[in-house]
Amino acid sequence: MMSHSRYPYWPIMERPPFRWPFGEGLAVYVAVNLEAYSFGEGLFDEFVPASPAPDVLNYSWLDYGNRVGAWRILELCRSLALPLTVLVNSRLYDVCPGLIAAFRDAGAEIAAHGRTNAERQGQLGESEERTLIAEATAEIARHEGKPPRGWLGPWISESGVTPDLLREAGYDYVLDWCHDDRPTVLATSAGPLLAVPYPQEANDANAIVVRRMTADAFADLIVDQFDEMLQQARDTALVCPISLHPHVSGQPHRLRHLRRAFTHIAAHRNRIWATRAGDIADVALAGYGLP
Repeated sequence: MMSHSRYPYWPIMERPPFRWPFGEGLAVYVAVNLEAYSFGEGLFDEFVPASPAPDVLNYSWLDYGNRVGAWRILELCRSLALPLTVLVNSRLYDVCPGLIAAFRDAGAEIAAHGRTNAERQGQLGESEERTLIAEATAEIARHEGKPPRGWLGPWISESGVTPDLLREAGYDYVLDWCHDDRPTVLATSAGPLLAVPYPQEANDANAIVVRRMTADAFADLIVDQFDEMLQQARDTALVCPISLHPHVSGQPHRLRHLRRAFTHIAAHRNRIWATRAGDIADVALAGYGLP
């Protein structure tokens, strides 16, 4: 049986060597995916089955997320004082001027999400993948004044050497792996790389677009996930991440239900650590004794 050899087995009942700085044991962060898609070519998320290029229907549905949905989600999270980590396709700086700056000004962490979601990095050769990572990192650093610390691959696509290349490029953490409710350490050829939990269940793209879950059911999923993890986290340190895509949850009829779920989370503010992925990484890295 093949093995990735990136991390050992570690049962959830064994506590990690750290606690969060606030709350009863549950850290909550919201990740907003800000994505750029190419018109008439490459990969894209599908609202309906793809038409021959240029697929105006699917492209414009995705573009709605950057023009409308992202701003509405930002407004919602601001009103509830919920911190954000935004996962940025670097081409967005040119495609949607001012969008990323608005999230930055609201205190959001800017993490990398490749160049564009029109491509998958796992399909590239090693030198091409290294170039993709370098280009996305340099573009974000140029606009933000510092390189991003965290990475989520476009389409969560990895090659066999992606963690090695990310650590080599200076990344502290990656969000591609969904194997645990705690930050864990990945072994790479360039040194340890932290895997911060990222959701595939509490993720609107998977729940609503892929599994066709209704907006009210997805909001219920968030509330149930949060309530159960809050109970489980009393004697340990767990992470409850929520992933949003503006072209999905930024639609008004879904935003109404998301508001209900996030208001529920905010009502428990004194019991949780509402934070960002990078802040979670800082505590975990220190707990593991990693630089």
